[in-house]
Amino acid sequence: MSTTTQTRRRTIRDVAKGDVPGVWLTAYTAPVAQRLDPHVDVMLVGDSLGMVVYGLPSTVGVTMDMMIAHGAAVVRASHRALVVVDMPFGSYQESPAQAFRNAARIMAETGCGAVKLEGGTEMAETVRFLTQRGVPVCGHVGLMPQAVNTTGGFRTQGRDAQQAAKVRADAHAIAEAGAFAVVIEGTVEPVAREITTSLSVPTIGIGASVACDGQVLVVDDLIGAFGDFTPRFVRRYAEVGAMIDDAVARYADDVRHRRFPTDAQCFGTGR
Repeated sequence: MSTTTQTRRRTIRDVAKGDVPGVWLTAYTAPVAQRLDPHVDVMLVGDSLGMVVYGLPSTVGVTMDMMIAHGAAVVRASHRALVVVDMPFGSYQESPAQAFRNAARIMAETGCGAVKLEGGTEMAETVRFLTQRGVPVCGHVGLMPQAVNTTGGFRTQGRDAQQAAKVRADAHAIAEAGAFAVVIEGTVEPVAREITTSLSVPTIGIGASVACDGQVLVVDDLIGAFGDFTPRFVRRYAEVGAMIDDAVARYADDVRHRRFPTDAQCFGTGR
């Protein structure tokens, strides 16, 4: 295999239904993007960065400038994975024209391969408008964090017949409008499985079903960067938070007892 083939940046054409699920993770910074790039198919610069990086109570306060700054950093630090950038709350809901202006700005200023937006049937016209004008769009249905103020919190979707019908209708509307993939979040397993079977485009699960065509998690949850809360749908593969605690405690102790720096970390000592 040639070097060119090995380092080819993935595109939306590489996101497909198939036997091997797609591996997606969030990435917000250059160092993390460098670590993830060899292992994942898609890096999602999620508006979850508002909570993970900035300590906001929800994703609603995230701005276009935040998404562009982090999206550009992730693109610069990677060469293999498809990079998808979330459109923040208020940047696309007003009209298809508003959505196109902001999506075009995100793609131009970050170099990402696609954008993601939340919403179902009410956003189908916008998705169609964008895709017809050259903007690849990933949809997002089920639990939609940007709508937390109207839904009364982060509630699992699809628990009753009415909810299940809505998630199904939303997923089909977005797929039929031209989305290349649909994230299904916080939706009961049988409903997510049924949607995956019935859609022609791949589904990406987060708190959904193993039957989905791919899975996505917030990387900070996966590596255990936070110690106070872990969502039920997360499997922690490391405890980085505890490692940071230990490293900083040992550094602080060395500084206070003048064990750091030593001659090895100083200049002009002759060593």
